[in-house]
Amino acid sequence: MGTLGNQFILSRERRRFGRQCLFTDRNEMLLSVNPSGRLRLKYILRNPIHEKTQLSEQYAVSSVLTHNVSLDSHGMNHFEGGWNVKEVNVMDEESTMRYRKKVERDDTWGVEVNKLMHDVMQISSANNAVNIYEDFFVDLPEDLGCGISMKIAARCTHVFHDLWIPPRQLVMCEWLNNDPNQFFLTFSNRKSLEPDYTKQLNTLPDFGNDNPHGFYVWDLDDATRPLAHFDCQRVLLIAKVCVRDESYMVGGFQEGQVGFWQTDSMGGPKSICPLEACHREATSALCWVHSKLNTEFYSGSLDGSVKYWDTRDLLMPVNEVLAEPYPQQVQNRQDSHGVTVLEFEYTIPVRYIFCTDMGCVFVGNRKGLTPQETIVGVYQLFSGPIRCVMRNPFFVKNFLLVGDWRVRIWSEEVKGCPSTFYFRRPNQVISGAWSTGRCSLFCIGDDKCNLEFWDLLMTHSRPILTIKMKHVVTHLVFKPDGSMLAVSMANGDCVMLRMEEGMRSATVKEKSLMMSMFEREISRCKLLEAREEEMKLKKRLTTIFEEEERKSKEKLEAKKKKAQAKKEQEPKAEDEATIFLRMIENDPEFSKAILDFNESIEIVAAKRSKRVFAMEHTVFETHHPNVTG
Repeated sequence: MGTLGNQFILSRERRRFGRQCLFTDRNEMLLSVNPSGRLRLKYILRNPIHEKTQLSEQYAVSSVLTHNVSLDSHGMNHFEGGWNVKEVNVMDEESTMRYRKKVERDDTWGVEVNKLMHDVMQISSANNAVNIYEDFFVDLPEDLGCGISMKIAARCTHVFHDLWIPPRQLVMCEWLNNDPNQFFLTFSNRKSLEPDYTKQLNTLPDFGNDNPHGFYVWDLDDATRPLAHFDCQRVLLIAKVCVRDESYMVGGFQEGQVGFWQTDSMGGPKSICPLEACHREATSALCWVHSKLNTEFYSGSLDGSVKYWDTRDLLMPVNEVLAEPYPQQVQNRQDSHGVTVLEFEYTIPVRYIFCTDMGCVFVGNRKGLTPQETIVGVYQLFSGPIRCVMRNPFFVKNFLLVGDWRVRIWSEEVKGCPSTFYFRRPNQVISGAWSTGRCSLFCIGDDKCNLEFWDLLMTHSRPILTIKMKHVVTHLVFKPDGSMLAVSMANGDCVMLRMEEGMRSATVKEKSLMMSMFEREISRCKLLEAREEEMKLKKRLTTIFEEEERKSKEKLEAKKKKAQAKKEQEPKAEDEATIFLRMIENDPEFSKAILDFNESIEIVAAKRSKRVFAMEHTVFETHHPNVTG
């Protein structure tokens, strides 16, 4: 046939071709049709003409509903100015002159003319600046400005349905690194936990998968049949393929156990941990970590424990730590938080992150031996459970955190103030993912079936694109080259969205702009952290100073009280008069002399106090007594 670009090869099973053709041997059959004279008379000779005929059956049916566009054409016959006065005849020059003089005598005429002249001069200046009758930039090519504006859109290219009816919930999707067109879908059949559960209908029984708990590997070019399937006899909640070695895969079950698969061979798990070594509740988080043989991974559960496993021996975990906000040497499970998400970056092999249902982010150290050494930091960022955590592929120290009604971008470089960007949404956010093609683009999905795309370089207040999905978005992941987005939905469908050029390719300065933006936000957070530490130090010093001052006052008052009490207890010091008086009392002779002296003084005073009246007569009175009488 040649190499045609529009050919399409359809492969179908033999049983779908219909009934089998049965052939028998017999002699040949000849049919002879003689000419008819009656038909010859009805034949009409016509001149040669060209006509189109279509005798084959039409298979393609399409209907187009176009919008009706109504166009109107209006003309205007304009005479000098806008004469809107019915009493004035425009064709009469004398009447127009009288009306013109009447308007000029009005007081508002000057103000209106001044305002009109301002508008006229502005329009005239704009008209004189550009020649409106000249075509500019005609000599430039038409596609010159195509690179300036980029289209922001995403279109659906493929939809992958679950093979079981009614469909199971699609938990997550994961792209494989070996083949960029292959991806891995994990389904969770929680309906089997119900008491009245009946087995679903398998739409592809010839594939060899008759287990309703199975999960598949699909190819992007074939949405009708998966490439491989893996089975398990328990309800699977999460599964992860090793990034460094895609032949290894681990999964977490509803009972708290973990299992190990080899993707080279289809079927069930190669090994499962026993019940006595597994989690007490459902396994909700998994992540592979760096090791020489790529056999080590972490598992988290809602019972508050994080266990370190080796796929070569799943009988007992290598290490275990509880997600306690304030870890002690002897941990208490009642104080631990349920683990919802685990994250590990191969470029930072020592650290790993696990988030909890209480909105806390725990930073773990793989080399820690005690709980205090293992849990390096704890940050309270959300009020509800954290559903997604993902590092920026271009700036690995920056995280995208999704929980309750908020989206945050956190940086490891800021310890006391970890949230650099903050987005609040009206609906509960379920999932999120960074773009692998553009460092400033990320997308989130909420419980109202909205898929939102955000660009940090364009705006921080609203999404640049919003797509309304049919069902709740449970998981989001970009293709490694950033050209496609896999959207996992609650009804079991996986929708592939192809990004337009403006959403999958970055400009030259985008990475430098994002770097400067992150550095600016980190420096701002560090300044706020330093200011907070300064205020705390000032408050602490003020408290210490007030405490010392209070203690000094208390000591001084106690000292005064002690001195007063001591003074009251000691005998009072005697003055000189008292001492002299005691000396006199102790010396009897001196006392007697003093008494005698006092008595003599009293006698003299008594003698002085007596009055003696003496009547003496003069010489005249003596010789002449009658005169005086």
